[in-house]
Amino acid sequence: MSSSARSALLAAAGLAIVTATATGCAQKSDGSPAGALQVTASDSACEVSKTDFPAGKVTIQVENKGSKVTELYVLFPDDRIVAERENIGPGTKASITAEIKAGEYEFACKPGMKGDGIRTKVKATGNGGEKRSPELDAAVAAYRSYVLAQAEESLPAVKTFTDAVRAGDVEAAKQAFASSRRGWERTEPVAESFGDIDPKTDVREDGLEPGQNWTGWHRLEKSLWADNKIGDEEKALASQLDTDIAEWHKRVGTAEITPTSMANGAKELLDEVSRNKVTGEEDRYSHTDLADFKANVEGAEKVYELLKPVTVKNDAELAKNLDAQFIAINTLLDKYRADKTGYDFTVYDKVTEEQRKELSDGVNALAEPLSKLAAAVAK
Repeated sequence: MSSSARSALLAAAGLAIVTATATGCAQKSDGSPAGALQVTASDSACEVSKTDFPAGKVTIQVENKGSKVTELYVLFPDDRIVAERENIGPGTKASITAEIKAGEYEFACKPGMKGDGIRTKVKATGNGGEKRSPELDAAVAAYRSYVLAQAEESLPAVKTFTDAVRAGDVEAAKQAFASSRRGWERTEPVAESFGDIDPKTDVREDGLEPGQNWTGWHRLEKSLWADNKIGDEEKALASQLDTDIAEWHKRVGTAEITPTSMANGAKELLDEVSRNKVTGEEDRYSHTDLADFKANVEGAEKVYELLKPVTVKNDAELAKNLDAQFIAINTLLDKYRADKTGYDFTVYDKVTEEQRKELSDGVNALAEPLSKLAAAVAK
């Protein structure tokens, strides 16, 4: 992942993105909800139509009038990531509907999807906010337990990998690399929401900010596969990865999670597959992309499983579609596994362009209904 630390999974102050397909809003002639905040992004500005607005459900319409692909972040003053929408191309628009509790935030437009962004301070006022049913409260509690379990299980898996690096055992480190990433990949939007952890652990070389030291999994991946060596620097980096993963484990329990942030995090996991796994960019040296791909799908499916009772009640047809698409993508991935339960997948450089297209189509077929999950649980 890039050091922009993507993800809209967490809403520590109650902000949870829901898709623009949410119903119940009056529409203007251009199709956008009445009263929507308008954000005009360019290469040098991030203009917001209102910097003081009522707390509650807020729709944000973003138009990129610049020459570069941009992102919009909603941030707390301490730069924790609350929500974001990425990959807004020049001349295109994007829409986000969010539940925002009262408080101060910053909107940050990031032309080129790098750097701190162009900031505009905003404030949500009043007492508007999200109200949840007992079923949704149960889903949030269960998901919190799942996220904590994934972080807990990651500690020994990462240590197996880093112990091999410190021992100078290239082959053992290679064998442990993919499994060390599984818990992170299943809950990646939560991990990334802390902002400062992801750039240390999961950044790729082309995602580095100016002056940033390259650390984490992918730095070690390059040494193991491209350079086929482990030196003192790599051994130190292994210990740093242990420290950073331990920090993630410590902090993940502090995250506030909402039903709509869960749903949008599931969609973000599929976007992550589409951006980085299907293209082969994520694990470009080890070609273990399909293991990460599977973990991302598993994380998204867990969210859907927990939200399914409410989804069936609110949108039975959507639930039926999601059931079918999760079966389809898992069946497709099974074609590349050595067995039906393990994580020994075909190395990605052996996957043909035609097969990559099939995988991409499968991801897109799931991502489309998954983008409607947040709106369904928000009804």
